[in-house]
Amino acid sequence: MHTSESSRAGGGKGVGPGDGRGVGLGLALVSALAFGGSGVAAKPLIEAGLDPLHVVWLRVAGAALVMLPLAVRHRALLRSRPALLAGFGLLGVAGVQAFYFASISRIPVGVALLVEYLAPALVLGWVRFVQRRPVTRAAALGVVLAVGGLACVVEVWSGLSFDALGLLLALGAACCQVGYFVLSDQGSDSGDQAPDPLGVIAYGLLVGTAVLTAVARPWTMDFSVLAQRADMNGTPVAAGLLLGWIVLIATVLAYVTGVVSVRRLSPAIAGVVACLEAVVATVLAWVLLGEHLSAPQIVGGAVVLLGAFIAQSSTPAKGSAEPVAAGGPESRLSARENAA
Repeated sequence: MHTSESSRAGGGKGVGPGDGRGVGLGLALVSALAFGGSGVAAKPLIEAGLDPLHVVWLRVAGAALVMLPLAVRHRALLRSRPALLAGFGLLGVAGVQAFYFASISRIPVGVALLVEYLAPALVLGWVRFVQRRPVTRAAALGVVLAVGGLACVVEVWSGLSFDALGLLLALGAACCQVGYFVLSDQGSDSGDQAPDPLGVIAYGLLVGTAVLTAVARPWTMDFSVLAQRADMNGTPVAAGLLLGWIVLIATVLAYVTGVVSVRRLSPAIAGVVACLEAVVATVLAWVLLGEHLSAPQIVGGAVVLLGAFIAQSSTPAKGSAEPVAAGGPESRLSARENAA
């Protein structure tokens, strides 16, 4: 990343390239850890009687309320970047969370996240077979590894014993995650005209809240569940405490650090670090929810993450004429044009 880009991402404080990348990696790690704890906190609420969509609505609406002052401060974005705000709200907020929470109501948290990390393969599949553009061999190898690892995660040799709908919902989250990383990088080459990432997050949450309100119909929610205790693998935990964690840590902190890290790094590198989210979520689900994965699933999960790492880390530099890699500049440019 160039010095000027690091300075813009850091609020114009003259951050050097090395410092900017180091801070960016740190922020990406915090984001992965924060996002990784969302499913573990949400699943007890769902099992306590809340509909998955209602949990998503509480998460997004609560975060939107926290970020409302930033939305007011950056209200000029409504005129300058309406398509970006709409896309981020629909895909990066409403889409990812709704599909993910719906999937973990049917399949283990770790499996849902590992399926979600097929996102690099989806990007490459679009570029190669729809846009008919070449991809790097490393990226193609990463896709093969990711798909093969996924076969182990879902234990395809068990036939139809896995929940097909749960897997499809997790795949929907993967599709929306592609949009999240692409739109997080929106405008990083626009100089002083680059949209403020905090403003984008604030309006994305507001747009997501509006969409989810129409879909989830929160007025039908059993709010009394929030005053009770939810069961976390035999341990009673206050539902309000779980909701507070989901809103403040797993949403506000996770999105802020995630989007700012993409600005300092790139969607590809931030996506590699974000792979830790699946590891964190799987370990937490194992310890706190008792969701144990079999040995083949653990091996398959490691292969999925390795495939995602190889695919995303093979991204060529901006302006390069090399074949496209997952989350590469060509795919980001195409997505920006479509979003506009």
